[in-house]
Amino acid sequence: MPPSITAGQWNRTLLCRQHLLARADEDAIEVIDRLVGMQSQDPKAAFFGLQCRIEGFEPDELDDLLTDREVVRIALLRGTVFLVDGADARWIRPLAQPVLDGELRSAHASTLASTTPAAVIDDARELLGDGPIGGDELGRALAERHPGEKLSTLTAMARCALPLVQTPPRGLWRGSGRPTYALLDDWIGPGDPALAGEEARRELIRLYLRGFGPASVSAIGKWSGLKGLRTLVEQMEREWELAAYAGPQGQTLYDLEGLDLADEDEPAPVRLIAPFDHVLVAQGDRARIADDDLFARTVTPNGRSPGFVLVDGRLAGTWRIPPGTDTVETDLFGMPSRVVRTELDAEITRLREWMRRSNADVSNTGVTVPSADSGR
Repeated sequence: MPPSITAGQWNRTLLCRQHLLARADEDAIEVIDRLVGMQSQDPKAAFFGLQCRIEGFEPDELDDLLTDREVVRIALLRGTVFLVDGADARWIRPLAQPVLDGELRSAHASTLASTTPAAVIDDARELLGDGPIGGDELGRALAERHPGEKLSTLTAMARCALPLVQTPPRGLWRGSGRPTYALLDDWIGPGDPALAGEEARRELIRLYLRGFGPASVSAIGKWSGLKGLRTLVEQMEREWELAAYAGPQGQTLYDLEGLDLADEDEPAPVRLIAPFDHVLVAQGDRARIADDDLFARTVTPNGRSPGFVLVDGRLAGTWRIPPGTDTVETDLFGMPSRVVRTELDAEITRLREWMRRSNADVSNTGVTVPSADSGR
């Protein structure tokens, strides 16, 4: 029988690996790599995600990584826009391609009136060869070559089929604007993927467990969008690369061999977690950090995500910054103790001071963010 892990150990280990027990004194690129990228359909969410994890983080650091082309914003796992190391995007994007191909076939190809997906994609690749091009401009140029087709459909097909980076100023703290696209290799420079095939799948499993483990096979699959992982995970366990645990409900959890578990009595301070944060969203093992009924209260019909409040390491409410203000509003699911209220007030003050130091335009930093489909 595998050794057991308690609910408290499971929670604290996740928080420790996510730098949510103590902020890290590390560069932003190191934390982004450890998180295997950050969900980024809201261009500002990653800044809040790093602020709650890194001591002394300032937005200029991430702006520089984006303008220096070290990190990119690109449709990746589950077809969602990620902020990710450019070198990692090269080998992760092919793993994500089947999901994007499925979206292309089911949502877009069937709506074409008189052309083919291959023709649209070839033309998009040619148009992008001249350098970055705005999404609207790309759609119009494709529509000229494929009269009668919807601009949005043509652009979406290009986004699904080709590794398109959303280039700055979109994605910068002080930047804004509609998406402008470039091909990944044109943007960061040509190169071959570091990994491919089964070894790439293995590495993605390793990276996920390093940042989110111990985890179930279903959690790895939900986060990554990859199918049929059980056989590979069990093989990695037999090869002594992964360790197995019996989870709190008797489920099998996997982790990288040799990684330590956190002490369940480790204090977990109040944290204001970013919208769409993967510690809560796209989580097959969400029970370790949130009750299902409480998380359901954060889900909206239009797909918008609030920020999340963690108290003692678990979801306890939401937060937002109303547009045009510098106020951090919280909506807690229960009555906090005096100690928790004091801790929460200190974290709110920290966030407000961070925003003021950053000279942010508050209208650009509200955290009631667009739906998952917008801004792709």
